[in-house]
Amino acid sequence: MSQVSAQSTGTFRMWQRLRDRPGGTRLFSAAAMLRVPYFASVLPHVERMEPGLAEVTVPKWFFVHNHLRTVHAIAACNAAEVAMGMAMEATVPRTHRWIPKGMSVAYLAKATTALRATARLDPPDFDAITEGTDVVVAVRITDRAGSEVVHADITTWVTPA
Repeated sequence: MSQVSAQSTGTFRMWQRLRDRPGGTRLFSAAAMLRVPYFASVLPHVERMEPGLAEVTVPKWFFVHNHLRTVHAIAACNAAEVAMGMAMEATVPRTHRWIPKGMSVAYLAKATTALRATARLDPPDFDAITEGTDVVVAVRITDRAGSEVVHADITTWVTPA
């Protein structure tokens, strides 16, 4: 189980309060979409959030279809960014802040089903970050069969708050 401390972000503290309640992960996900409305187009469901890790599912529905009726590339990128953001919110203490800086994406196969975006990072020593530093978050996006269909490496810029 993840630890919550006075250094945890408000986002992570909210996750900790809601995640084990009936419908809590759905309520948390809805609140996240209100905070970042752009993500609502992919209807993300945050299923796991802890320091160094987040998992988000995205349904295959009409508004993420491309002309081939598969999940379009930008929807997959949105899923990656939601997962990365949740992992960073669970990892970066309030003494620091983060912002996405760049994304490298590889489209490995057609995304013909709902998707799961799993973001992982090795947390740096935040006490040692006195100026800005890059932190790369790897995001693996898989289909229902567990095959990786998209891979993203998202570089974030982390600085003291």
